[in-house]
Amino acid sequence: MDRTLVSLAVGAALLAAMPAKAQPNAADYPNKPIRVVVTVPAGGGVDTVTRLVTERMRTIVGQPFVVENKGGAGGNIAADYVYQQEPDGYTLMATQPSPITTNAVLYKSLTFDPTAFAPIGIMSSAPNVLLVRGDFPAKTAQEFMAYVKANPDKLNYASQGPGTTSHLTAELFNKLTGAHLQHVPYKGTGPALNDIVAGHVDLIFMQLEAALKLHDGGKARILAVTTEKRIASLLDIPTMIELGLPDFVSDTWNAMAAPPKTPAPIIAKLNAALNETLQMPEMKEQYKKLGLEVRGGTPEDMAKVMKGDTERWGAVIKAANIPQL
Repeated sequence: MDRTLVSLAVGAALLAAMPAKAQPNAADYPNKPIRVVVTVPAGGGVDTVTRLVTERMRTIVGQPFVVENKGGAGGNIAADYVYQQEPDGYTLMATQPSPITTNAVLYKSLTFDPTAFAPIGIMSSAPNVLLVRGDFPAKTAQEFMAYVKANPDKLNYASQGPGTTSHLTAELFNKLTGAHLQHVPYKGTGPALNDIVAGHVDLIFMQLEAALKLHDGGKARILAVTTEKRIASLLDIPTMIELGLPDFVSDTWNAMAAPPKTPAPIIAKLNAALNETLQMPEMKEQYKKLGLEVRGGTPEDMAKVMKGDTERWGAVIKAANIPQL
């Protein structure tokens, strides 16, 4: 027999004899610590929520959660890392919307498929606000709009990274007002806020929780909110709609996802633990203090939100002619 044919036959026999790759056993899951990779640096909104949630989920699943931060590239660094991990439920991702929604539109070539992650559930959502540096010339929302109109090319804005909600909300503002706020991207909320406080950048559209701390501490000022109606804790702060920008609504949500092809029974266990955690009275109280909204729901609910945000903000990216990265 031809040597090549013999080699092929032997190779095929060896492959056939090799044991199939073991599939994750959902019955005894979890039986070791679970790693949660956060898409932003420590101190950001996703990071805060993840640490609150996982600390309580541990009591339900019976294993600790180890939180690890891998910020940068609009969340793509963490997303790519988690995407490559075994789909066994022991490496998860905690993320803001962009890595699993709009980054598919914004980036030319990704090393992962944002639509392929297995949704677990949305941990929280929060309204976004317009936060300006403490010494910003305009002291009210109305003064801010007048200042922007008079200085359309003078201001810059921070974001947590390209494609994040903070980036796209500011670009929506540019589109609706004709302003030309210049984008200064950061590797997450923490670094962006450091420069807001230091006065190196003028403003940021971001979620309420972290902004409120700076506002209350006098280190920066919230001038407007991006909700349909005023926020109960900030009744003296107008909405962007009230400032003459119809349909200017933007919120930020934080979610948990797993690598593609993670078995449904494992996803179901994690989703159940997440929902049980979010219904704890102490969690609801913590969320209230942080200005967060309890979300939860099914993985299918999260998938619908992902699809909706991809379509909505994808349209903003195209309309604002935001170049692909």
